[in-house]
Amino acid sequence: MLEGVAADRAIFFAEVAGFSREERSDTTVLRADETHCARVLECAADEIMGYFGRRCVQELAPLRQMILARAAAQAAAERMPAPADLRTATRGAEVEILSHDTPHEGFFLTRSYRLRHPQFDGGMSNIVSREVFVASDAALVLPYDPRRDRILLVEQFRMGPFGRGDPLPWVLEPVAGRVDAGETPEQAARRECREEADLELTQLLHVSSHYCSPGCSTEVFHCYVGLCELPETGETHGGLKAEHEDLRRHVIGFDAAMAMTRTGEVNIGPLFALLLWLERERTRLRASA
Repeated sequence: MLEGVAADRAIFFAEVAGFSREERSDTTVLRADETHCARVLECAADEIMGYFGRRCVQELAPLRQMILARAAAQAAAERMPAPADLRTATRGAEVEILSHDTPHEGFFLTRSYRLRHPQFDGGMSNIVSREVFVASDAALVLPYDPRRDRILLVEQFRMGPFGRGDPLPWVLEPVAGRVDAGETPEQAARRECREEADLELTQLLHVSSHYCSPGCSTEVFHCYVGLCELPETGETHGGLKAEHEDLRRHVIGFDAAMAMTRTGEVNIGPLFALLLWLERERTRLRASA
């Protein structure tokens, strides 16, 4: 049985991670959510225990789902690396980490590293300082009605364009959201379509899974086209109030969407890529509708 600081650390981890309590006659048993595999909890422990002695459980409770989602993304990266047929097969374990810290700890994290990495000539690089934005994975869906040849787009305010100084920081996007711990990207995609667009998909077609900005971010986008029935063209409003979402949904014809790729009004990379994929596959999808 753990005692003293070891017990305090174990209880802190369990409470931040959201373990359930089971009271017995002689003790209290803490149980993890069965949807969280051991590796996800192990990855989460590194971040959670970094808060021990500095932040309280109540302060971290609103961050629990994001902490676990980051851990799930790390576990997923370890399980499913992309092929290395052309690129080097040098492993990340060969990078020499001299020091690292976390200069920003909020809903998102920023980690700072001093490191040396293997070079293509066989040597090691000089010591370099690098920062990385640590996020969860995300699922993105372009809803498409092949019978009516319509798509649905979501419009909302985005901090990226605003922080850059874009005078028009409202952008058009696919349906998108975080992949939570315990769910697959496919499950997240279908959930987000229900939450953001009130849509039930008849089919989910995987387009790509890719890093959105590998020079500075851990985030991976899992991109899909979702086949469904869409209403008449027009606008509706939506979004989860609990997540402070203010969304406007647009149902438009495919040709109108493609025209915006040429004018530049479609200025979000995943939407551009999904529309180009749909342009290639559209005839096949419409023929089988």
